[in-house]
Amino acid sequence: MLVIVGYIVVTLSVFGGYALAGGHLAALLQPIELLMIAGAATGAFVVGNDMKSIKATLKALPTVFKGAKYNKKSYLELISCLFEILTKIRKDGMMAVEGDIEAPQQSALFAKYPEVLADHHLVEFVCDYLRLMLSGNMDAFQIENLMDNEIDTHHAEGHVPVHCVARLGDGMPAFGIVAAVMGVVHTMESVGVPPSELGIMIAHALVGTFLGILLAYGFVGPLSSLLEQKLDESTKMYQTAKVILLASLHGYAPTIAIEFGRKVLNSTERPDFVELETHIKSTKSK
Repeated sequence: MLVIVGYIVVTLSVFGGYALAGGHLAALLQPIELLMIAGAATGAFVVGNDMKSIKATLKALPTVFKGAKYNKKSYLELISCLFEILTKIRKDGMMAVEGDIEAPQQSALFAKYPEVLADHHLVEFVCDYLRLMLSGNMDAFQIENLMDNEIDTHHAEGHVPVHCVARLGDGMPAFGIVAAVMGVVHTMESVGVPPSELGIMIAHALVGTFLGILLAYGFVGPLSSLLEQKLDESTKMYQTAKVILLASLHGYAPTIAIEFGRKVLNSTERPDFVELETHIKSTKSK
C-alpha cells in the first residue's frame, strides 16, 4: 500500500510541479520514448540474469505491494512456539518432540502457532536443528556454525532479486539517454522543417532523459531498497530461532533461552517481558 502511496506522491510532485510552472503535460506524453526505455531495460534484464534469478525476481516483486510479513505478533508466535518445545524437552526429554518435528503439519503443538506453521522454510529450519539436537552427535559450536552458514545462504539467495532490481534501476537513466539521442538523431535528419516544429522535436527527444531518470529514482530504484528491508525482516526470524535453540543447547532454562531471542529483535518489534509472558500463558491455556 505504501508503495502505491509513494508512487502517487512522486507522480503528483513531478508532473504537478511541471504543470504549475506552466508546462504542458501533453508534451511529456511520449509512448515511443517509454517503449524504448522499458523495452531496452527489460531486454538487458533478461540478458544479464539467468533463469533462476529472473524467476526469483518476478516472485519477489509482488511482495513489495504487501505489508510487512513479520511483525510483533509473528515474533511472539515464534518465541512462544520455541518456548513450548523447549519446555516439553526439558520436562519429558528430547524424544518427546520427535513426532512434532518429523511431521510439523500434523503436530498439535505447531497447530497452536499458525503463523509459524505457515512459514515452511522457518519450520524446516527449526525442525532440522531440533533433529540434530535429538541426534546428540554434534556440539553447540558445530550446530551454531551450521546455522550461520544456512542463514548466510538464505540471505545470499534473498539478495538476488535485490541486486537484479537495483541493476535494472541503475540502467534506466542510460536507456533514457539512448532514447534521447535517438530523438536528437531524428531531429537532425529533419533539420529542414520550420524552427517551431524543430523545437517540438527537440523537446520530445529530451523527454527520454527525463523519463529514464524518473523511472530509475522514483519508481524502480526504491523497490530494491524495500526488497532488502523485507529480506532483513525474514533473516531476523532465523536469527531469533538460532539464539533460542543455542541458548537451550548451552543448558539455559526455556524462560532464559527465550530472553536471548527477545533481545535479538529490533526495538520496533520487540515485546517487553510482561507482554511475552502474557502471550505464552494465553497460548498454553488453549
